[in-house]
Amino acid sequence: MSFLKKLFGGSDAAAAKGPEPEFYKDFAIFPDPLAEGKHYRLAARIEKEIEGELKTHRLIRADTLNSNEAASEAAIQKAKVLIDQMGDRLFT
Repeated sequence: MSFLKKLFGGSDAAAAKGPEPEFYKDFAIFPDPLAEGKHYRLAARIEKEIEGELKTHRLIRADTLNSNEAASEAAIQKAKVLIDQMGDRLFT
């Protein structure tokens, strides 16, 4: 991190918080690909507040892609399919 970023509060604070979620049917999907060598394993965190409690499901698939961006996009699509299939049962 450069001196100026430290001094003026650069964007590293936002990066430390993690990826921005994509919202789908009251679920928050956080793409979180896992780096494995030169590839990225498809992974995401799915969250939803149910009766005042934050529920979390960790989605990890065997699929690997060549870029972090491609793995993030694929994770969002897989998470949406899982949400359509399972709904709130995802957390039981």
